[in-house]
Amino acid sequence: MNIGSRKMDWVLIGISLLLCVFGLVSIYSSSNGDLSNFYKQLFFVVVGFILMFLVSFYDNRNLRENPFMIISFYLLCVVFLIGLFFFAPEIRGIKSWYRFGIFSFDPIEPMKIALILVLAKYFSKRHIELYNLKHIVFSGIYVLIPAILIFLQPEFGSVVILLSIWIGILLISGIRVREFIILSLAFFILFGATWTFLLKDYQRNRIFSFVAPHEDTLGQGWSQNQAKISIGSGGLFGQGIGNGSQTQYGFLPESQTDFIFSSIAEETGFIGVLILFFLFFLLFLRIIRIALSARSNFSRLFACGLAFSLFSQLVISVGMNLGLLPVIGIPLPLISYGGSNLIFTFIAFGILQNMKVTES
Repeated sequence: MNIGSRKMDWVLIGISLLLCVFGLVSIYSSSNGDLSNFYKQLFFVVVGFILMFLVSFYDNRNLRENPFMIISFYLLCVVFLIGLFFFAPEIRGIKSWYRFGIFSFDPIEPMKIALILVLAKYFSKRHIELYNLKHIVFSGIYVLIPAILIFLQPEFGSVVILLSIWIGILLISGIRVREFIILSLAFFILFGATWTFLLKDYQRNRIFSFVAPHEDTLGQGWSQNQAKISIGSGGLFGQGIGNGSQTQYGFLPESQTDFIFSSIAEETGFIGVLILFFLFFLLFLRIIRIALSARSNFSRLFACGLAFSLFSQLVISVGMNLGLLPVIGIPLPLISYGGSNLIFTFIAFGILQNMKVTES
């Protein structure tokens, strides 16, 4: 198919690249002379940008009308998740990535896209039948399979993202209050059982450090305390790129991944954070605009599912940095260092671009 350049959402593309620039500048600033992560992230941005354009040429109607293709992609992602237990190296007690030389691959990221596609396809045909609880339960199975595999790695943060996608799409699909209350009760019962029987000690400690970080300032609470110090020291205009004391002297841990927001806040201040949030606001606005203009339920639900995925990552990542949420290892979309999250976010944008073209 021929996609005219005038139909591409260049505002969405421009906002995405500006957010990537935020991340690149912060990674460069916190490199302390070792620019390997900066160059790799720049490479990921270029690869992701190219893949976004390539994917945008694939007619999404093939996905919408071919459930076998969606299910096959979903099952492939499940296989990759299972393979982690056998082929992935253990890093800090977690098996979450395949290693290929200096690069790594996180299969959780394509699983997010696969889950959004599966749920969008499922509910696009059944949105008027959500009064039937079996459809909610059956859709939950699609979430439960990867959630269990990810939890067993163990990687609790990504499980929260998958649940956010599911609940978000349920809400958009028109779930009734009664079903939502039942779902919420089931969630709390499941969480209680998980806390009692499945959570490991270090995972419970993360929750405890969130509730009372001052109780363990040299242990689990250290990261969040340093992150809050970094944010507070930024002031109105920040300490300047390359001049953040917490970041440059190594007091802020994981300054390129989990706590990159604190690093940005320290060096660019309240003004920089305000610009960052404004860019994210514009990004969500463009995605929702595409959702509202979509002619098919499938495209509308995919766009909304993607928005929920990115929004939940944003809220959790910033919440971790502010000490409002426990540290569960969620990257800041398009900004934190890491190729898998960045590249598959761009791929999702490619699918979104195609939906805009074919249905506008």
